[in-house]
Amino acid sequence: VESDPIHAAVHGFNFPRCEIFPKDVCGLHGPELSRGEPVDVLFGGPPCQGFSLIGKRDMNDPRNNLVFQFMRMVREIRPRYFVMENVSGLTVGCAKGILERLMAGINDFGYGAVLPPRVLDAKDYGVPQSRKRLFLLGYRKDQRPPEYPAVSTHAVSARDAIYDLPNIDDFDELLTSDCLNYGLNPTSKYAKTLHGQILDRDDFSHPRNWDPRVLTGCLRTRHTEVSVKRFSETRPGTTEPVSRFFKLDPDGPCNTLRAGTDKSRGAYTGPRPIHPRDNRCVSVREAQRLHSFPDWFRVHYTKWHGFREVGNSVPPLLARRIAAMIVKALDSRVTKPNGLIDLGDPATIYFNETQASSYLSRKRQNKPQNP
Repeated sequence: VESDPIHAAVHGFNFPRCEIFPKDVCGLHGPELSRGEPVDVLFGGPPCQGFSLIGKRDMNDPRNNLVFQFMRMVREIRPRYFVMENVSGLTVGCAKGILERLMAGINDFGYGAVLPPRVLDAKDYGVPQSRKRLFLLGYRKDQRPPEYPAVSTHAVSARDAIYDLPNIDDFDELLTSDCLNYGLNPTSKYAKTLHGQILDRDDFSHPRNWDPRVLTGCLRTRHTEVSVKRFSETRPGTTEPVSRFFKLDPDGPCNTLRAGTDKSRGAYTGPRPIHPRDNRCVSVREAQRLHSFPDWFRVHYTKWHGFREVGNSVPPLLARRIAAMIVKALDSRVTKPNGLIDLGDPATIYFNETQASSYLSRKRQNKPQNP
């Protein structure tokens, strides 16, 4: 369920077998999602800008109401389990009262939650990024409670994540294109896994049919000579004083990747970290690596939409660890599906809002009806 048509279309490209509801969840009802069938788990990450500890905390932000819309969907669908992700700011100050209301509400309609709600840091779960988010694990009271995942003993660094990727400033074609024909030679286990060179036994997704010789998400940024000089003079692991951009320490994790603002708030790209080796900001592909997206996964070709799609998402490896705990609670055996599946129409990666809306509308009109 995604109200922004561009993000919905990009999701459809990466998950062509997933049904997409390109609409505001406020106008959606549980039976539309469940089709009247039992549901094991409902995952949701309601927009959380009003609760964020970064910038202005606005308890009157209308988007804050979406956490209650998510719980409405839980009440209407009645899944065996639910997982809600949000910013850590939901646990402190005025926002804590909203969390307490949520907890009381789920108890009223027959659900419990694993207490206390935990704030997890992505860097503790195999992701090379320090990113703290609240995860609320809920269960129907006729089910056994899930558990939070154990912390990983292996830390992944920015060097592990992005040092096999080329310096995009060396390629003039990337001033107008986000794609580069480039044969990667990953060296770290982390990069090899994301590039598909190492079998990931915990990955139960459908294998995708993609070309590993094409590197995507590489559109360049034209930095001024003054900016490049400032970036070069900034020590790794410190903040550049003018832009306030953080320069990555190659042997440490990335700082939290931020989404930036939507068009109603000025359409600003969030602050991007400075590359630890090259005197520029990281590319969208590098941000995807730092977020643990596999290399086959594509986001919108523009830097604004691409960084928003990364910054608004749960790091895939952390999401997988959470999902594994739900699988354990369900006492289910998961197997890797056979056969490659094709990605969607590449044109969707380049759509503007009007094109994306029209495309999604046509897809829903042509969708086969359930018997």
